[in-house]
Amino acid sequence: MELRHLEYFVAVAEERNFTRAAARLHVVQSGVSAAIKALEHELRAPLLERTSKRVTLTDAGVALLPKARAALDAVLAARDAVGEVRGGLRGSLRIGTLTSVGLIDIPALLGDFHRTHPAVTLRLTVSPSGSAGLVDGLTDGSLDLAIVSLPGRAPGGVHLRQMHWERLDLVVPAGHRLAAADRIAIGDLAGEQFVDFPVGYGNRSVVDRAFAAAGVTRQVSTEVIDIGTGARFVAAGLGVAILPRFAVPPDVDVVLRTVSDADLQWPLGVATSAVRAPSAATRALLALIDAGLVADR
Repeated sequence: MELRHLEYFVAVAEERNFTRAAARLHVVQSGVSAAIKALEHELRAPLLERTSKRVTLTDAGVALLPKARAALDAVLAARDAVGEVRGGLRGSLRIGTLTSVGLIDIPALLGDFHRTHPAVTLRLTVSPSGSAGLVDGLTDGSLDLAIVSLPGRAPGGVHLRQMHWERLDLVVPAGHRLAAADRIAIGDLAGEQFVDFPVGYGNRSVVDRAFAAAGVTRQVSTEVIDIGTGARFVAAGLGVAILPRFAVPPDVDVVLRTVSDADLQWPLGVATSAVRAPSAATRALLALIDAGLVADR
């Protein structure tokens, strides 16, 4: 069994597509197909089910994937050790992030990292299930590090550094019954329809927890996945929302109000796996993040 075969298998398993895997690996697609067939022949089991539209893992493929990732991680750790002795980091860094969150200047952060470690390839990804999906990526080994929002205790298998907290405010259309209210309690929102994010997003978790703590039932009638568009859905009359102020553009005809009796602090942090040792590149990026946190204090 060659490491190259495992690398190609992991790429196809993560991309769910031979063409995308080949592009990611910078090889021809026929080479990827040949490597997978050789691996299946050696293991005497089909690893992938191929259709005209997608590629899925067989039971054998599901069993192999974490072992293949662990083997590649071990090889990466060995290369890192040699690279550090020689004075330079190489390899790739797989980073999960959230959409439209400007609280952390990720391009500037990664620009600083790239200037110091230009031989490290940076691969960014988002998850349709928000922070919950990024945590899954950390635990299954497909991500090295993720920018996440995880209210409360970090889930098992994850190390979390909290970096920032942002207050969430009520956003209502202009002319709404609460737009001119001097004081708004969470109970005043009973019966409202909400624009919110899918379960698994950190800001959705914060709001759900606040309403549950107050014993107030709410209805989410519209779900969106980009925090930068939430206020526009409110302005269009689809409901009210609870959002950070930075996500409300000044040209949108809405009103922001503070909910006085609810804990609506939205955390943002960086998470890594607690069960896999971080690569040298991951440690270098964490050190840069920590230096920035110290400088901000």
